[in-house]
Amino acid sequence: QVQLVESGGGLVQAGDSLRLSCAAAARTFSNYSMGWFRQAPGKEREFVAAINTSGGGTWYADSVKGRFTISRDNAKNTGSLQMNSLEPEDTAVYYCALGGAVAVPGLATNYDYWGQGTQVTVSS
Repeated sequence: QVQLVESGGGLVQAGDSLRLSCAAAARTFSNYSMGWFRQAPGKEREFVAAINTSGGGTWYADSVKGRFTISRDNAKNTGSLQMNSLEPEDTAVYYCALGGAVAVPGLATNYDYWGQGTQVTVSS
């Protein structure tokens, strides 16, 4: 069983930055691709970013490309999402997820384990 804990969310103003972290209790963390998804009130969960097992491959939703950066540290079993130039439209609960066989990084059903989420609120 893999447990994921997100942290780093909060209330910020438009244009500010936040760094989300995801700590994984998993002996084989480096075997999993990692993704970040978000869900705003009244909306479906949507893909934000993903990174492959080595960290050498990354993918981003068009809405965050150039503003967000995903990274991971396999030695520490952690992943991060650096979010810059935040906009009110980025307001959502952010979830990290791990998947063992992620053929399509942006597809939530490819991920096996999910955290409980951390709230990000961006005021205008």
